[in-house]
Amino acid sequence: MKKRVLFYLVAFVSTMSLQSCVTNYVVSKPATYTKEYKTDAKLASIDNKKMEQDKQRLIDSFLAEKAASLANAKNSIKNSEIAKAIKYNKTIDNILSEAATYLGTPYRYGGTTRNGIDCSAFVLSVFGAAAGLSLPRVAASQAQEGERIEKSNLQKGDLVFFSHGRRISHVGIVESVSEDGEVKFIHAATSKGVMISSLNDSYWGPKYRFAKRVINENGDAYNNLAATTATTSTSF
Repeated sequence: MKKRVLFYLVAFVSTMSLQSCVTNYVVSKPATYTKEYKTDAKLASIDNKKMEQDKQRLIDSFLAEKAASLANAKNSIKNSEIAKAIKYNKTIDNILSEAATYLGTPYRYGGTTRNGIDCSAFVLSVFGAAAGLSLPRVAASQAQEGERIEKSNLQKGDLVFFSHGRRISHVGIVESVSEDGEVKFIHAATSKGVMISSLNDSYWGPKYRFAKRVINENGDAYNNLAATTATTSTSF
């Protein structure tokens, strides 16, 4: 009897212990797993966020560097353009200032001095002294130099050419262009010597043929201009 009771007691205790282990396993294990899963997910989220932040910093750094490079390039170009404009304006001012010193100089066919000068020698002397350019001696040859310019685009310092017929026989230097488009030029005329005239003039207007620019936007000569020759010019 006692042995039977002891057997049932041991069996009961064993059963209860087994149920306790199963319960602990079923309940506690998922709780531990869920906690670990949440922790890993949180760490992964933090890593992704940091990666995105680092990526954005890299992109921002690249964009800032690119913007700085572009700004420097623009400033360099701007400074270069300003320097060119200053040089060009200074060259043109020197040419017109030199030309003005000849005003009133008498005209002399074939003349090359301030005692008497013709149109092409006047242009040759002015550009040589003010800009260091060596233009051809005669007007027809000077007309072969530089870049051809439309009348509507004339600027100070451009050369204007005239003729009675086909052959270019007279040249002058654009002295000013008004807001309404009137072009005045300085030249050595047979009538009054070195003077300023207008393309609107009833005499010079019809004889105007075309214009050339021998000083480019950099303030330099368009071509390697030929050396001067001793040939006389045909002028009027």
